[in-house]
Amino acid sequence: MVEVPPVCDIEILPLGLKGLLAVPASASGIIVFAHGSGSSRLSPRNTQVARAFNQAGLATLLLDLLLPDEASDRHKVFDISLLASRLEEALDWIEEEETTADLAVGLFGASTGAAAALTAAARRSELVSAVVSRGGRPDLAADALAGVLAPTLLIVGERDEIVIDLNRRAMAQLTCPARLEIVPGATHLFEEPGTLDQVVALATSWFVQYLGSE
Repeated sequence: MVEVPPVCDIEILPLGLKGLLAVPASASGIIVFAHGSGSSRLSPRNTQVARAFNQAGLATLLLDLLLPDEASDRHKVFDISLLASRLEEALDWIEEEETTADLAVGLFGASTGAAAALTAAARRSELVSAVVSRGGRPDLAADALAGVLAPTLLIVGERDEIVIDLNRRAMAQLTCPARLEIVPGATHLFEEPGTLDQVVALATSWFVQYLGSE
């Protein structure tokens, strides 16, 4: 198991998007988080997942795609193109930073953030090597789905029946290597005991397979 690295506050200009960056010494890949509404880079659940990735030898960037005064604007929360463009700014930042420039990139999206991750993966296919969606809405990526080249894992809770159906429909539009995993007993937020651990195990395995480390 890799030693967990310190977490650094970062700011991505020109907008000033806030993020938390952690880079293990032996990292070969970096996971950029794209959370949905009601969450943030400071969410205990997000940081729990990030630390597990770090222990597997993967760097992490927990990023707020909206500024504080934008987060309550429901139009912007569901503006997938806007969220994807913010992710692209983060990808540009990763390419320019000395500590991250050589790392393979994975995107980890939840809810609307999953649609943004898939849209960014289609737009920047030369940079994104893998995508994982947790309880996501990949259907909101619409026409971008067919352009995704990165291997994509869709994780949904067994009791999140509507979202399972939406994920199945979205998966039918993907032409990249893709898999749907349904976590037994889990609802949308994976709050049931042990269910988030299953998400972490599935996502870690996927990212290690396509980005390296561990």
